[in-house]
Amino acid sequence: MAYSSSLPFSVCLLVLFHGCFAHIDLVTNHHQGQPWGQPQQPQPRRQSQCQIQNLNALQPKHRFRSEAGETEFWDQNEEQFQCASVAFLRHKIQRKGLLLPSFTSAPMLFYVEQGEGIHGAVFPGCPETYQSQSQQNIQDRPQRDQHQKLRRLKEGDVVALPAGVAHWIFNNGRSQLVLVALVDVGNDANQLDENFRKFFLAGNPQGGVVRGGQSRDRNQRQSRTQRGEREEEELQESGGNNVLSGFRDNILAQAFGIDTRLARKLQNERDNRGAIVRMEHEFMWPEEGQRRQGREEEGEEEREPKWQRRQESQEEGSEEEEREERGRGSRRSGNGLEETFCSMRLKHRTPASSADVFNPRGGRITTVNSFNLPILQYLQLSAERGVLYNNAIYAPHWNMNAHSIVYITRGNGRIQIVSENGEAIFDEQVERGQVITVPQNHAVVKKAGRRGFEWIAFKTNANAKISQIAGRVSIMRGLPVDVLANSFGISREEAMRLKHNRQEVSVFSPRQGSQQ
Repeated sequence: MAYSSSLPFSVCLLVLFHGCFAHIDLVTNHHQGQPWGQPQQPQPRRQSQCQIQNLNALQPKHRFRSEAGETEFWDQNEEQFQCASVAFLRHKIQRKGLLLPSFTSAPMLFYVEQGEGIHGAVFPGCPETYQSQSQQNIQDRPQRDQHQKLRRLKEGDVVALPAGVAHWIFNNGRSQLVLVALVDVGNDANQLDENFRKFFLAGNPQGGVVRGGQSRDRNQRQSRTQRGEREEEELQESGGNNVLSGFRDNILAQAFGIDTRLARKLQNERDNRGAIVRMEHEFMWPEEGQRRQGREEEGEEEREPKWQRRQESQEEGSEEEEREERGRGSRRSGNGLEETFCSMRLKHRTPASSADVFNPRGGRITTVNSFNLPILQYLQLSAERGVLYNNAIYAPHWNMNAHSIVYITRGNGRIQIVSENGEAIFDEQVERGQVITVPQNHAVVKKAGRRGFEWIAFKTNANAKISQIAGRVSIMRGLPVDVLANSFGISREEAMRLKHNRQEVSVFSPRQGSQQ
């Protein structure tokens, strides 16, 4: 009798403890920096068919002009982009130009090639802890406005954006702002198909900007590809191309608590300015209190104006920024969400002082991955900025766990890419503005021309790794001399020279008498 009466009590205890342990595990994951709605481990990438026999350095195929700039897209149907499951684009924003608020269905990584500006990203549920002021009221007195964090952009910045996060960019500099971006349409976060999609929250951008240069109809897209059109100018469509355009105006009016006349204005049906518009109202940076808070998060100095200070010494706050980021978790007693996405850095700078590899006669390599920009762990993307001096060489290597999409930012040089069957599928000179994809495990070498050679490479892994074929940390140094000698049919003395003649790590200075 005692046994039978204790059975229900034991079952209740089991259910109770199971629920408690599940709750503890959930809280532990969040305290370890796991954002809400994100898996504990990164999901594998979708595999694509990569049977590339020949590669070409690509220029943008589609161009869409706006009131204050232009947007260019590389052809997503190119075999190398299909292999890597990515889309590639470039924004050129004129002075006082505003790239309208928008979001994509896949994670994005962009690089500031030229100029400076202001970037804002809005994370759902995060507080509006920053203030700006405007002079637009009648009495000409400042009017305060609360919003989420703003970030200063300058040449060399790498910025990460998760899928579905709305963002905007404003050029407050003195020259054109140029951004190149990779959208990882093959990422597991994109649960649509692998076509580029950009969702605008305002304006009436051309349909090609929304679809990455692709036509609504696949047959039309294929015929246009065969014609080889380099530039596409689409007329504005009858309806607006932002996400509010499809709603009924009376529903929008009720949702925002406004009248239908203003609701129709939100749909921008007759707006012909495109995706980049000229900002008419003066935009003022957040006041001093918020600037100081921003500096604590960005690791920058207090002297103003920041964009007029020396170009590289101000960037040395990256380590301090990371320490601040780690320390904030212990000082706050937030709701978990604040300690993850709300406080995560989206931007990392790549000055010469932060190079991972530096050769005073050869150049430098700077890596941006999940160790110095933790949000990349969830995006499963990383970047590499390379600078080679006159005739220097980036050691032959292969990417062990990622595709590498290389965009040339300055100078010129030669890139050679070799497939698994020993054939050179690419061996050409490349120059600024061209893009070339290096598939995973394909061997590649870069050599600078007489004007030097610079690039930004976007990689499809949060911690992309390379394996060098030559140099001090190469596979050749790790093999026994006898293995080398017998593998290549050479003497032991020749094998020793093969192992030890290059003492440099990854960036090789030019040898005497080397020629381009």
